[in-house]
Amino acid sequence: MSAERYLNRIQKILVKIQKTQLGKIKRAGKIIARAIASGNRVYLFGSGHSVIPVMDVFPRYGSFVGFYPLYDPRLMWHNVIGPGGARELLWIERKEGYAKVFLQSYSLQPGDAIIVFSHGGRNAAPLEVAIEARNRGLKVISVSSHQNLKMSRPAHSSGKFLAQIADVAIDNCIPPEDALVDVGKPERIAAGSTVAAVSVAMALLAEAGAILTRQGKLPPTFVSPNVAGLAPDHNDRVYQAFTEFYYSRPAPRNIPGQKEARKKSKKAGKKQNRK
Repeated sequence: MSAERYLNRIQKILVKIQKTQLGKIKRAGKIIARAIASGNRVYLFGSGHSVIPVMDVFPRYGSFVGFYPLYDPRLMWHNVIGPGGARELLWIERKEGYAKVFLQSYSLQPGDAIIVFSHGGRNAAPLEVAIEARNRGLKVISVSSHQNLKMSRPAHSSGKFLAQIADVAIDNCIPPEDALVDVGKPERIAAGSTVAAVSVAMALLAEAGAILTRQGKLPPTFVSPNVAGLAPDHNDRVYQAFTEFYYSRPAPRNIPGQKEARKKSKKAGKKQNRK
């Protein structure tokens, strides 16, 4: 019975997303298509379990070149306890200042877009990735729980939630506690935000892909080898296209704080020469 209750709950949530968020998903799809059609990038970011939709968008059968996942092993658990475990991840995820340093390695530019996934929408990592992206001229799309926004207080020093930073803020329609099934205890079981986030991600991909196809600009797309008539090297060519896309930009310039550091270095050099 609990299995049936979970499936019923998640089906209702997906129906609610379709009824209440479709307009936002279409707007976001246009932003994604515009970025990819113009040769720009659509970055993807999530930490903790919110990295799952990032991993599912690209590379994936049915997905296409233009998406650029941002992965940080320190924000993705690959252990339960100890190094790479959930406790360490949660500590880093909530640490202000880390995300800005992480993004120094990436050449985010105006014309790009970013999709940030975070169920709670309160932790420092997703907020600061969104803030830094906005500061660099990107369009920001968020996927988070708007019920959480209404019921809790901001945890970040900006005083904001992720949804308040985004250009298009999509509600995953999941309750703040995430778990959906009541089994007669204070704590519920069986989370729903991953199903909701992946569903929204695939809807965004479908919307953007359809727009790009109408424009004759759909990039190389991963296809299951089970599809009849597929060229043997089809997916090899998709990997090659992504490799060229990945290396198409020079190393990031004008890293935040870089100019100030150079000025200090010059001043120190001048003082040393005077001595």
